[in-house]
Amino acid sequence: MTDPQQTTKKPRMNGDEPLWELDEETLNSGAEGWSAKDIFTGNTSRMAYTYDDLILLPAHIHFSVNDVSIKSKLTKKISLNVPFVSSPMDTVTEAPMAISMALNGGIGIIHSNFSDEDQADEVRKVKRYKNGFITDPICLSPENTVEDVANIKRTLGYSGIPITDTGKMGGRLVGIVSNRDASFVDDRTMKILDFMTSRDEISVAREGVSLATANDLLRKSKKGKLPVVNDADELVALIARTDLQKNREFPLATKEDVSKQLLVGAAIGTRPDDR
Repeated sequence: MTDPQQTTKKPRMNGDEPLWELDEETLNSGAEGWSAKDIFTGNTSRMAYTYDDLILLPAHIHFSVNDVSIKSKLTKKISLNVPFVSSPMDTVTEAPMAISMALNGGIGIIHSNFSDEDQADEVRKVKRYKNGFITDPICLSPENTVEDVANIKRTLGYSGIPITDTGKMGGRLVGIVSNRDASFVDDRTMKILDFMTSRDEISVAREGVSLATANDLLRKSKKGKLPVVNDADELVALIARTDLQKNREFPLATKEDVSKQLLVGAAIGTRPDDR
């Protein structure tokens, strides 16, 4: 007669399918695998492992995958929802890679094989890609031309541009130019004054408005941009509809809490001249 204590596996039935229960001896032998704790902290021989030495085995969990968080600290004050950092190499991380990394919950570090000005420009490209309140938007004046709008679209990728009397942030808002306004203008020298959407046709938010309220106003206006003005009708910020869409598409994005700008790092060299 077989001693039950010597039996390695004992089947029990679940309908027509047998389920196997393992005895303590089999579990302790490692025949069904070891836990990470056993491998790394219970390794009394201090043996080193390579990738090929370990195989991950699937197992049952008692919680939903939606309850799993891999959020990790990059610094004391910066956390990443997805703990991946792209390398500060000139063949790896410039603005496009840094944007992709931040949108997906990681972060990119811009390499240092740039002049200081060019590296700062790469950082600005990342910061401008996604914002809450855009506090330094590109502005034009009514005296600028269609060619100026085309240049901004070509270099920065957008054409929703606020028009102020000075052509600068802080000037009095007099209109806005969208891609729709400029698309059918053939004369590249035509002044913005002649085809822009005028101030009285623009929905605006007032200075001090919360981001949530501003977003609601933007949804109701069904426009691409929502200028924020003060009591003197001077432009103080801008809200973009594309940022609302990005918030829905990239919920794990690594961004600053207040401004909602994407986070990005910039590398520095170790040579004395780089300090």
